[in-house]
Amino acid sequence: MPRWILAYVRAIDTLNRWIGRFAMYLIFGLIGVLLWSSVSKTFFTPSLWTLETAQFVMVAYYILGGPYSIQMGSNVRMDLFYGDWSARTKALFDALTVLFLIFYLWMLFYGAVSSTAYSLGYFGLEPFAFFWDLFTTFLSEGISGAQEKIGYLERSSTAWRPFLWPVKTVLCFGVFLMLLQCLAELCRDIARLRGEEI
Repeated sequence: MPRWILAYVRAIDTLNRWIGRFAMYLIFGLIGVLLWSSVSKTFFTPSLWTLETAQFVMVAYYILGGPYSIQMGSNVRMDLFYGDWSARTKALFDALTVLFLIFYLWMLFYGAVSSTAYSLGYFGLEPFAFFWDLFTTFLSEGISGAQEKIGYLERSSTAWRPFLWPVKTVLCFGVFLMLLQCLAELCRDIARLRGEEI
């Protein structure tokens, strides 16, 4: 395999390992939020923020831990036939099925970017163009210019009414990392088909 592919696979594995290890500890934040929710409902006035905060932390835990899960091979697969196959057959099957996963993740990423743009007040059909325009405006005019590009910020419809763009941004970031990890896994499977190991 070319050096740049090896460098890409190692870089993505390292990045997702660090982020995945960080994401593992989000479970303690989730436990803390749910514990406070139980205590506040029992002894005080129930907190408005606990349910949605728990949901947001769970999204980050799940989405940011997904690429690490794929890297470690701990994702769920039907092992009825797969376990008896040779390493080469497994690599071929994995290389084919990861293409479907990459297509699905690309569609999910596009939807997440569209939803994030919507949460920042963009109601058009070109979310990538909106973010590019927002980025170039930020570079040329600073924060004040970028704020003028942002429209009405989407909020949750609950009593707490948090802004939704932070959790949608985490969703975009996590799905993008998963796409990068799937491409690294595809490179790894192609190397196995060639008799090499990355």
